[in-house]
Amino acid sequence: MTLSFAEILLYMGALAILFLTPGPVWVALVARAVSGGFHAAWPLAMGVVVGDIIWPLLAIFGVSILVEVYADFMTILRYGGAVILIWMGAKTIRNADKPLVADGRLNAKGMWAGFTAGLMVIIGNPKAILFYMGVLPGFYDVNNLSGPDIGVLCLVKGIEPLTGNVIIALSV
Repeated sequence: MTLSFAEILLYMGALAILFLTPGPVWVALVARAVSGGFHAAWPLAMGVVVGDIIWPLLAIFGVSILVEVYADFMTILRYGGAVILIWMGAKTIRNADKPLVADGRLNAKGMWAGFTAGLMVIIGNPKAILFYMGVLPGFYDVNNLSGPDIGVLCLVKGIEPLTGNVIIALSV
C-alpha cells in the first residue's frame, strides 16, 4: 500500500466536509425517513453506499486513462467544475423565492425503491461528481494507486457517509 495514514486521514477529512454539505442525498434521506421511518430510509442509505463506491472507481480508472491521453484534461476539468459550482449557486439564489415542489419518487414504498432512489441520487449528485472527477485526482496520483490503496479509498468512502446517513435516518 502506497498511501500513508496521514493521506487517508486527509481523505477522510475531505469526505467529512463533503458529507456535512447538505445536498440531494440529505433531501432524499429525510423524505424517506419522514414518510416511512428508519425502515424506509436505510435501503436508501445502502443505495448511496453503492454509488459512493462507484464514484471513486470511475474517478481512479476513468480519469487516469483520460489524463494519460489528454495532459491538460485536469486543468480543464477544474475550471469546468468551478463554472458548474458558480452556475449552481446563481441558480439557487435566483430561485430562492420559489416554493419547493413535492416529488413522490423519493418516498415510494419498498426496499428496492429506497435502494434505487439512493443509488440514483448519489450517481446524479453534482457535488459527488465534482468531488471525484475534480478533487480526488488532486489528492493522489491516480496512476500510482495500488489495489489495496483503491480498496481503502472505496472502503472509507462507503463507511463514512453510511455512518452519517444512518445517524440522520435514526435522528429523523
